[in-house]
Order: sequence, then C-alpha cells, then structure tokens
Amino acid sequence: MAARIYATPEQLAARPGHPAPEGAERLLALASEDIDAALLTAQYAVDEDGDPTEQHVVEALRTATCAQAEWLAALGDDGTGAAGVWDSVSIGPVSMSGRKAGPPAAGGVDLAPRAYRALRAAGLLPGVIS
Repeated sequence: MAARIYATPEQLAARPGHPAPEGAERLLALASEDIDAALLTAQYAVDEDGDPTEQHVVEALRTATCAQAEWLAALGDDGTGAAGVWDSVSIGPVSMSGRKAGPPAAGGVDLAPRAYRALRAAGLLPGVIS
C-alpha cells in the first residue's frame, strides 16, 4: 500500500507566511507519516482506498500536515528525527550541550503545536471525543 500524503506542495505554498520550502514533496511525505503515526488509533470514515471521506477530516489532515511540514523545515529535519533533539550552546568561555526533547505526542511522534491543534479540533487524536 502506498503511503498517503495529505497535502500538496501547492497547498503548502498557499498558506500565509512563507512560500513552500525547497523539497516540499519530501517534507510533506515525512509530515504525513508523522500525522499517520499520531492517528494510529483514530477512528474516522474512509473509502475503499483508506482515504478519509468526511470533508472536515480531509481539511484537518491537510492543515496538520502543512503545519508539520513547516515545523520540520524550521527545525532543519533531514528525516532522521535528530533535528531539534540535541542542543549545543557556546557563550564566550562557557559551553553547554544537552538533550532537549519534550514528551512525545500520541503515537510516539513529536507534533508541531499547530498540527496538534488541528487534529485535536477535528476530534482525531486518541482519547478526544468529538
């Protein structure tokens, strides 16, 4: 089964703020994987191909995927999941480094705050009743 991608580069570019980043197709594929992982136990109507059929779900998945792709681009994520996890800071003679990961979201994936809000508002996150 082919992986679902919930948004197009054109939809990403249509969002206010910034044009679609370079490598938008790859970022959207990674973001869609993250959204799928976060929705591992979510229940919503799908067609015979497994695609959502309700418009509010389609829109929430598109919004969340675009937000996740923008977040991945801002982090400089290369698909390994290491971006934004390790930090190193030097100020004059002082040098500090350490892990800065927060708790994982549903499905063990770190979601962009706007992606989380879009999924939560649509009642798609596990444990959220709409």
